[in-house]
Amino acid sequence: MNIDEKIALIQEVGEEIVTEEDLRKLFESDEPLITYDGFEPSGQMHIAQGIIRAINTNIFIKTGFTFRMWVADWFAYLNNKMGGDLKKIQTVGKYFIEIWRASGMDLEHTEFLWTSDFIEDGEYWKTIMRIAKTTSLNRILRTVEIMGRNERETLSAAQIIYPCMQTADIFYTMQARVTQLGMDQRKVNMLAREIGEELGFWKPVVVSNHMLMGLNAPPKDIQDPVERAIAMKMSKSMPDSAIFMTDTTKDIERKIQKAYCPEGEIKHNPILEYCKYIIFRAHYLKGQENILKDGFLVKRPAKFGGDVSYQTYEEVEKAFAEKTLFPLDLKNAVAQYIDRLITPVRKHFTENKEAAQLLKQVQSFRITR
Repeated sequence: MNIDEKIALIQEVGEEIVTEEDLRKLFESDEPLITYDGFEPSGQMHIAQGIIRAINTNIFIKTGFTFRMWVADWFAYLNNKMGGDLKKIQTVGKYFIEIWRASGMDLEHTEFLWTSDFIEDGEYWKTIMRIAKTTSLNRILRTVEIMGRNERETLSAAQIIYPCMQTADIFYTMQARVTQLGMDQRKVNMLAREIGEELGFWKPVVVSNHMLMGLNAPPKDIQDPVERAIAMKMSKSMPDSAIFMTDTTKDIERKIQKAYCPEGEIKHNPILEYCKYIIFRAHYLKGQENILKDGFLVKRPAKFGGDVSYQTYEEVEKAFAEKTLFPLDLKNAVAQYIDRLITPVRKHFTENKEAAQLLKQVQSFRITR
């Protein structure tokens, strides 16, 4: 695979890459190819955290990167997830890893690191202090959306430390030349890019991936594209806005059938997003390489035109826009494909005793912000 092909693959992940020129230089250099993503363990995992994160991880690995996954247990503690109960948070972290094990993530080339492994490391805290000393309070406050919050909320002092810790992770714990997180994490990654060289580190490439829409109708009163994307994303506090990684077939069918999907509308359509960002990229998952070997198949009665197959997402979108593909038929097909992707995870949590116990524990926990 040449450099152009590698960049083209990463473009499939990145809604924005800052910058492609720096990414090219990294591929041409002898610098270590390390990227990372991180997650606060909190509640049950939905499909964006499960399937899409596994797809993105595998794409980066395919281009030659080592992928480091940051289990941000102490970050979840600072952000008061799971009521600030660190033991519960760590249980959820183990449950997340079990989901990725079953979902098709390439775990042979993925390293899992926990904040707990570094929380007593003096050099880690020195890096955090250097970042805090270099950055204004106003600059830090502009990054708080990384915690799913905004500047107008009442924040604890711990939540002000959070962005400094996340920036330190890029340079100290992850040693990542590329960050690969959602658009809601863009501001803190750009902070790292701005101050990295000043602190004697490097200027990381920022790859910001698309944030999958929730299944509900999108808000109409938010103009800023990043704030709008955050508001539209699926939420654990609204279970029907997302497919969860252990949902039953009936759950999946019910949620998809209820989803927002106006006839002929392609903008802000969550069902089309499931096609584009999940189904048409699912072949990157281990065990799902042939999921679209016969194209994206939509089954219909003969009186409505019979079965039809689409080879690309663009064909699906065009047919939907032209109203030759109707919402009900599209929803039925999407539900079948999503169920196929979730089935190995359900099976794992049924047949593996340790995984089943983790799921039972997580389902008993009360979710907090």
